[in-house]
Amino acid sequence: MNVDVLVYEIGSTTTLVNAFNGIDTDKPRFIGQGQAPTSVLEGDVRIGLKAAINDLAKNLGTENVEYGIAFATSSAAGGLRMTVHGLVYDMTVKAAKAAALGAGAIIKHATAGIMSDYDIEDVRAIAPNLILLAGGTDYGERETAIENAKKLVASGIKAPVIYGGNIQNHHIIRAIFEGSGIPLYITENVYPKLDLLNIEPARKIIHKVFEEHIVKAAGMEHVRDMVTGNIIPTPGAVMEAAQLLYNEIGDLAVIDIGGATTDVHSVTQGSDEIASIQTTPEPFAKRTVEGDLGMYVNAHNVIDLIGRDKLQKELELDMDSVMSDYKPIPETPEQFKLTHRLALEAGRVSVERHAGALRYIYTPRGRQTIAEGKDLTKLKYLVATGGALTRLPEHERIMKKIADSNENGMMLFPKPNVLKLLYDNDYIMASLGVLSKQYPEAALSLMKQSLGID
Repeated sequence: MNVDVLVYEIGSTTTLVNAFNGIDTDKPRFIGQGQAPTSVLEGDVRIGLKAAINDLAKNLGTENVEYGIAFATSSAAGGLRMTVHGLVYDMTVKAAKAAALGAGAIIKHATAGIMSDYDIEDVRAIAPNLILLAGGTDYGERETAIENAKKLVASGIKAPVIYGGNIQNHHIIRAIFEGSGIPLYITENVYPKLDLLNIEPARKIIHKVFEEHIVKAAGMEHVRDMVTGNIIPTPGAVMEAAQLLYNEIGDLAVIDIGGATTDVHSVTQGSDEIASIQTTPEPFAKRTVEGDLGMYVNAHNVIDLIGRDKLQKELELDMDSVMSDYKPIPETPEQFKLTHRLALEAGRVSVERHAGALRYIYTPRGRQTIAEGKDLTKLKYLVATGGALTRLPEHERIMKKIADSNENGMMLFPKPNVLKLLYDNDYIMASLGVLSKQYPEAALSLMKQSLGID
């Protein structure tokens, strides 16, 4: 069978392959999915890719699948591990982190000010795929980024470096890295002036650098043999899809509860009313990843968050018995019961951490209200993707409770019964994010089909 486009999602444990036809027409179609264990640890990603194609062929009832072009998203080989370094934590460091997270990175270390020898040792131990160096508004402070650049060059760390700091430093930063053997990429300042974030240029160049260097990761060296189109980090692909969908339906947030982490992506400008009392700027498109909230790898963390005794009483379960044979995909009624409750808690907590909140402060003029964090009050839609929120039997009930979690009205989040809920029924949102790099109209059409939007 001939297929127009395949998109691989190369995860840490599982590789999915999604097949699409009619990409160049006004009626693109999602035709099937296959999966197989990821084979990076076996030393060659192609083993898992070929096995996933064979599974796709079986699901399509054919012996062979021939394809014209293939794209990929990847969180294998540790995902996109980054460190970020800026001047002031609540300014340039925060902006650099927002750019890295929005691109789909896992931030392993962040520093503010001139890096110490201990910071350099930490970065060396982390062995990041990419380093983002910022610091100083345009025509502001210069020395911190310059000193940090010198320290990175002297350290012997060979990870590619993106510089997104004070524009006045471009010439000297190039001179510092010249001849070092460290790939250097220069982009616009992520924090060009006070109270202004400018993270989109950095986010785009992070994807470019990831694509150039992911093929050097262990087990990924031959990925280009089977992937002819773009390769971007899986969470970054979801953000691409969210921004594409925003242009069609307006303010939205996307939530994905996984086995190890829970990701929330939001695309919204917020309200003018909240902006007038906001303490710091927030990105238009924001991603947060909660590394302690997951359905399997981090199930114990979520249980501890709720309280084991409280959970046992609430669900009327023998927790020791259920957890002794707990599976990534639940199998028994008891496991489903627990998984549903953990998904609800992970979803509510991750949304609460992602959204900002109203706070009261007391001044000589009396009590004043300020807003801290991301303003989600203008959201129209909450979109579910990932296995838990599209495949669990009670996923609609869980999503409804997450959507109605602003019961006290202090979160910068819509009040109960306001949000419309959408479900990525085909589980293809990440694939469509990378597909949108070359086929935005087809990607949007396929997304609307998966979400059930006319």
